[in-house]
Amino acid sequence: MSKQRRSFLLGSLLPAFLLASVFAVVQAQNSGAPAVRPTNWSDPATWPNGKVPVAGDQVTIVKGKDVLLDVSPPALGGLTIDGKLSFANNRDLELTTEWVMLHGELEIGTEARPHTRKATITFTNNVKDEDIGGMGGANDRSDRGIMLMGGTLNLHGDRTNTWTKLASTANAGATSIQVLNAAGWRVGDEIVLASTDFDPRQAERRTIAAISGNTITLDKTLDYMHFGKITFDVDERGEVGLLTRNIKLQASADAEQSFFGGHVMAMGTSKMYVSAVEFNRMGQNLTLARYPIHWHLIGDAKGQYIRNASIHDTYNRCVTVHGTNNLQVENNVTYNTVGHCFFLEDGIEHGNQFVRNLGIQTKCHTSKPCVPTRLAAAGESENFDDRQAVRANGQASKDVLLPSDNTVATFWITNPDNTFRDNVAAGSDSNGFWMSLPEHPNGKFEGTEISAKTWPRRTPFREFKGNVAHSNYDGFMFDRNINANNTFGVTGSAHMPKENPADPNSKTVETVFENLTSYKNRNGGIWGRGEMHTFRNVKLADNAMGYTHASGSAGRDPFTSKVVDSLFVGETENIGNPRTDGEKAYGRSLPKPQMPDFPIRGYEYYDYRHDVENVTFRNYQDNATRKTGALSYLMYTSAGVSTENAIERAKFVDAKPVYFPPMERKWGNDNLNGVAWKASAIHDKDGSVGGIPNSYILIHDGVWDSIATDAQACEIKPTWNAAVCKGDIGRLTFGGAGGGPRAGGPCSGAGCLGAGAGPGAAAPPAAAAGTGAPGGRAGRGGAAAQPPVVLRRNGREYSQTASNVRAGTEIKVTTERPSMSLTLTEMDSGSWVIFELPGFTTAASGTEQSSLDALRKASDTSYFKDKDALWVKVVSNGNGARGPIGGGPGGGTSLQVSR
Repeated sequence: MSKQRRSFLLGSLLPAFLLASVFAVVQAQNSGAPAVRPTNWSDPATWPNGKVPVAGDQVTIVKGKDVLLDVSPPALGGLTIDGKLSFANNRDLELTTEWVMLHGELEIGTEARPHTRKATITFTNNVKDEDIGGMGGANDRSDRGIMLMGGTLNLHGDRTNTWTKLASTANAGATSIQVLNAAGWRVGDEIVLASTDFDPRQAERRTIAAISGNTITLDKTLDYMHFGKITFDVDERGEVGLLTRNIKLQASADAEQSFFGGHVMAMGTSKMYVSAVEFNRMGQNLTLARYPIHWHLIGDAKGQYIRNASIHDTYNRCVTVHGTNNLQVENNVTYNTVGHCFFLEDGIEHGNQFVRNLGIQTKCHTSKPCVPTRLAAAGESENFDDRQAVRANGQASKDVLLPSDNTVATFWITNPDNTFRDNVAAGSDSNGFWMSLPEHPNGKFEGTEISAKTWPRRTPFREFKGNVAHSNYDGFMFDRNINANNTFGVTGSAHMPKENPADPNSKTVETVFENLTSYKNRNGGIWGRGEMHTFRNVKLADNAMGYTHASGSAGRDPFTSKVVDSLFVGETENIGNPRTDGEKAYGRSLPKPQMPDFPIRGYEYYDYRHDVENVTFRNYQDNATRKTGALSYLMYTSAGVSTENAIERAKFVDAKPVYFPPMERKWGNDNLNGVAWKASAIHDKDGSVGGIPNSYILIHDGVWDSIATDAQACEIKPTWNAAVCKGDIGRLTFGGAGGGPRAGGPCSGAGCLGAGAGPGAAAPPAAAAGTGAPGGRAGRGGAAAQPPVVLRRNGREYSQTASNVRAGTEIKVTTERPSMSLTLTEMDSGSWVIFELPGFTTAASGTEQSSLDALRKASDTSYFKDKDALWVKVVSNGNGARGPIGGGPGGGTSLQVSR
């Protein structure tokens, strides 16, 4: 669909919003009317012409009329309900029609008295492109569904046990399964077993052939193993969803070829109360506003709900909440659906509750592969060198409704002011849960006053607790910058909730994400971006990487993220379904089968300040196929990594504590142009990682050894590619003429070492620029590259790209730069470093000393000039020593020198 076409369609929906006052009048008239005795559909007296409707008729139930459907009528040409239509509950019934226009009420059961017989509504498409009551026309294909314009939809089936879990592992070839709870399930019901491996397409649909208690006999054998155990304290029992309901809404079978299914759309003052309904062949592919069930610009919908439903084999989303607040979306099952499934459309929606929903096999397209916009290891794509073009193609694709659908998510979250509790994203082509926050609500609300006053990126989460993501590419994705035109980038959607979202300078408030489980994801278990995010009691297992988190405010807040009281497991008993030769040789499926040697890791440190407290790591052991480590860094980040990234009270069970993988292009994501990863550091506060309290773990791989390491203060760990070092370790940066990237001031923290791209990220690295090192970038604004800086200590030479430094050391600095600033950040007050600068003559500040010996004894920043070199001693003032990286903008201690 063209962008012009999409824009036209969005505009065409506006009248529904403006008609609210008309609907209110109709409802007011109906509410005051006396109760009307229902008459039977089959009774000729029910109809004004005394004739029961025949095939092809367009039928109207007038206002004030109450009709009981007591027979299955012939296929209708359409049905308008201005009064009320109810289904009799003494026989199975089917209503077949081109469409239903609902101004009055359609009732199949009530909340108090659910319907118990089979009731099916089938939407045909014998008359193409009808214009139904002003809903649109030939261009927006508005027919084939239930269109509510001020009406009420009451659908209440009799199923409440919608999904359960396996009680034991079901092996490939099994003809029966054991589940935790099959109460109310029946012979002939369709069920679906979620994948418990990396491949979401290992979900399998079966029919119940026999049932005894919680033992279910299947109509045919299983093709895949479905895991059914709590393994190493991680619940990886596969979900089993019930697809059958006694009330069914569906398009006729021709939709399987056209992908033009049915839809239910409520507008204005309409109300929908939907429980235990099956939606099959619903949604109209590549058509805006035509979804299986859709609340459209309702406003406050308190009391309305969709519960206990199944939504499967659909062509355009699952549950769409648009401009609608305070809904309850609970205990629903989705399977084999296209596009973002549970969908908060514009970012204005708030107060909605998504509770205990299960989404299985969410696809980008009906039949084509995704063309995603995401960070991925280079070796996963044959088109890595052309990745920007591939992304552009995905963003402009005509095979998806919105550009982000090519990076599809089961739960698409555009406003944090909603509740997400105990949901499961069990197999998506791309993301399980995706928090993609616009700066302001877009779509229908773009440019409105209410949009200007709503700040999703600064809004606290109402609740995010107990959710599970498995068998996705990324399990929990709390990032990606969404623009007003719905295109997006791989960074920038930083969640920094404020006490007053309208005031960017108000206090950032902590967000707690609790009880999350993420396993068997082909990339990351959790990827976050923002500030003051605390993850408590998370369980991450069998992922390529367990946890990575990016900063949003460039170190202006006390911390970026914390993981506390949690569990990471490298590999569990769930071996999956090995299929490639490499997997079969390894004995289990792999997250990245194209790269069997990909080093799986638990926790990746990334930019700015991250803490790990009271976390257990299990089963991270090297083997003949691949290396691994519980703690690591994001490969290979260009964004500054704080030396105060900390850990304490860690426990390692059959786990190598640390692994810094060597630079392998195929393993890294698509940054690959930075150097900041070389300065990665982990502050081991209590020695629970390396055995030395208050130590620092630095890269020491024989290629990128840190200048801060030495034999006296460090214990070398060859299998870690690391050294565990005592003493005060901080960050050393060299700004160019004018004092570095912040003109006239010191270069602080990650701003000097690299930054992620996109809004909310720190500026590009000026200190790392022009170093002469491969991959170095020009400074901010495309400044000319500076001559390289070479450091010498203990008989070794280091090219200055990104450097940690030990307090109390002397370093020789060689460069052709005419002037530069020497900056220490993240060091305790009183910590010092001495620099020998051949060819330099002048220090812009500090106390002049008469000898080198006097310089070494000085307690404050000083300098000494001999005949060949300028010697300077930079003494840290403690600014930013143990807080945000570099103390935030302007932090650290800096001294300007020149020739």
